[in-house]
Amino acid sequence: MPASNRAASRSHPRTALRVAVLADSDTRWKWGALTARRLSDEPHLTGFLLRGRATPTARQLGEVGVRADRLSEVTCAQFLAEVEREKYDVVVLALVGGAVQAVLHGIRALWPEPAERPVLVTGYVGVVYEKLADGLLLRHGADLVLANSRYDAGRFRAVYEGVGADAGAVTETALPFLEGAAYERAGSRTHTVVFAVQPSVPESRADRAYLLERAAGHARLHPGREVLIKLRSRPGEHTTHLEEQPYQRLAERIPGGLPANCRLVYGNMGEVLDGTDLLVTVSSTAALESLHRGIPTAVLTDLGIREALGNHHFLGSGCLASWDQLDAGLLPQGDPDWLADQGVTGASRAGGPFAAGDPSRAGDPFAAARERLAELLELPVLPAVAPYYTQVTAPRYLPGILARHHLAPDGSPLPGAARDGEGESRLRRRLRSYLRDAARGAYRHGVQRVAPVIRRMGEL
Repeated sequence: MPASNRAASRSHPRTALRVAVLADSDTRWKWGALTARRLSDEPHLTGFLLRGRATPTARQLGEVGVRADRLSEVTCAQFLAEVEREKYDVVVLALVGGAVQAVLHGIRALWPEPAERPVLVTGYVGVVYEKLADGLLLRHGADLVLANSRYDAGRFRAVYEGVGADAGAVTETALPFLEGAAYERAGSRTHTVVFAVQPSVPESRADRAYLLERAAGHARLHPGREVLIKLRSRPGEHTTHLEEQPYQRLAERIPGGLPANCRLVYGNMGEVLDGTDLLVTVSSTAALESLHRGIPTAVLTDLGIREALGNHHFLGSGCLASWDQLDAGLLPQGDPDWLADQGVTGASRAGGPFAAGDPSRAGDPFAAARERLAELLELPVLPAVAPYYTQVTAPRYLPGILARHHLAPDGSPLPGAARDGEGESRLRRRLRSYLRDAARGAYRHGVQRVAPVIRRMGEL
């Protein structure tokens, strides 16, 4: 939609904004698509999956449960060509930092001067416990950098201001998937315990096997409870992070197998939480979803409280606990002040999940972002994208990031990058797709089967 028509779209709510979401994994697609729907009433949503090692499968997308009007797989250069051709109102970049930076420079190359370009929105899919400065500076240049809480907003601004960069894009919101009915405990006992696993935390096989065995042990100790091991992906699938030691494989090695009241489950996390009485995790964002509903939530300390695990983020939450304490009956409750600082108001405390379509609703965490977006959409032109990283500020770092996405140092596509697949026959495109899927499968097999064996051999 041209900028001259943007003001008209606000005065006529039936005219939906054209929003493109570019994501590189299943969880980021969920964040990006739901963010788009928090920012606008019933947007015309077009989804793009950035081609790479974590491109989600159809099963993963179905489990996320968020649909688009159109969804296709693209390279970075193809996406830039699409944005130039289709004139979207808003582009949500649900990507790792390096990919965000590549798209920002690509947009700048398309519109080096103030122009009618889309509003660029980015942020983080969950808890920000590592690579804070690195990830934030790679996202600098977007028109809106969404912070999931008051705590994050303060940290984000401090990073930008610390390097002398403009922090005006930082906008406080909340995780877009914090929703669901408030928890109501049935009876006096805990019936369903969910252990929400993570693909990369902890990393070692021994630590992951320990956590699985403790979950199984909890089930044996409490035969009246059902213990669910909530998995993120099936073997061979990747999500935001690599998973070299899938819990499915580890479960096969437990002597005697899992007890009858302990089983592996997949599915949408929101639906799983509907029947959860106690959520257990190392540091998953699922803890925030659980706390929002008022469900007792435990962030495990068995492996220590360490930055590498991410559970240090929950200091002061009131949720840090060990399996021994959970075995003894502890049901951790979130600290209200900590929850408020983290943007977790809670369904029971806020009167239910917030609604994207009512900016005037008290306590709506996306109201400021929608207001800022409306202001930008009303401008006849937007300024040229101005990332902190340039060939002057990061002459060694930036070119490598752009080259990984087949962009030149000035952000323009390298020769041939934007023409991938153009002019090919249908048979050739299908063959290319098959070969790409085969290569991706071989890579995933190598990560989960071959790499661990080589690593163990190297330790002999």
